[in-house]
Amino acid sequence: MSSAEDLAHLIAPIEQGLAAMRLAIDDCCSEKSGAVSDMTSHIARFRGKQLRGALVLLVGQASENYTDEHPQVAAIVEMIHLATLVHDDVLDGAEVRRRVACVNERWDNQIAVLLGDFLYSRAFGLSTQLRSRLCSRLLADTTSRLCVGEIEQSTMRYHFEMSQADYERIAAAKTGTLYSAACELGARYPEGDEARWKEMREFGSELGLAFQIIDDCLDVVGEEDVVGKSVGNDVADGKVTLPVLRTYAEANELTRASIRDAYTMPGIENRRDALREVCDLHPGTEYALNRASELVERAMQRLAQLPRSPARQALEGMGEFVLQRRW
Repeated sequence: MSSAEDLAHLIAPIEQGLAAMRLAIDDCCSEKSGAVSDMTSHIARFRGKQLRGALVLLVGQASENYTDEHPQVAAIVEMIHLATLVHDDVLDGAEVRRRVACVNERWDNQIAVLLGDFLYSRAFGLSTQLRSRLCSRLLADTTSRLCVGEIEQSTMRYHFEMSQADYERIAAAKTGTLYSAACELGARYPEGDEARWKEMREFGSELGLAFQIIDDCLDVVGEEDVVGKSVGNDVADGKVTLPVLRTYAEANELTRASIRDAYTMPGIENRRDALREVCDLHPGTEYALNRASELVERAMQRLAQLPRSPARQALEGMGEFVLQRRW
């Protein structure tokens, strides 16, 4: 079974909720401006796995907290994620996402920044229409922490001796926070059991950090035609992720100098290829994958408090999907 088929099986319990979520996204992104409509139609092809929205719905069902507004909450989470993708592609200078041109590549950086802002404003506009203000408050804080994570990552470029703890703190902020919020909202919105939603918040945080670690591994050892988006952006942008940190820490000084050169020496057209030529990234990648496995195992243990159901079973499968994904 392919990864796409695995995911389709996992989200089967929430198909109706996902359909309602997608309708809410389409309604929220509709715009009379032909220019904006052209762009929102283009980025509709970026939606991909929609894991964060799916987690809102699955956790809502699994925690016996599902309401008629959960699809709208999931739509808001997904729109915020979509906005971050559009902005991230500008920051990374990416060219391809979901096998189509990024907004900054098809149009330009200015348009991409404005489109991301448009998506944020529509997402938070939708949140004000919900019966409870919890979603607005929680996602406002989440978006703030996500931005702080991105800013901190930018200030840590070329920091080859960064601690793993600092790497994980930044990665958790820029990726894990939205996973955490999705799971918390699923179990909490509008008034869930406190002990349960706190556990689900941690479940999402651990799953999200594992997702980011896998993503960082794919960026250095994955292939673009499989991953479906530009790879090598982290190296080109000076971001030192866990597989590289580990490789650097275990290398001799000569190899360390070569790694630094691959990142910084002028005139290198493909820095990821240069990096792969001067060091063996596989031990560092294996170390990072093992760390992701540890996080997923810890996250899975938090599901034991939930009653058995198809939704809980899907959440258990989601951990394995995150570890095995190659796209």
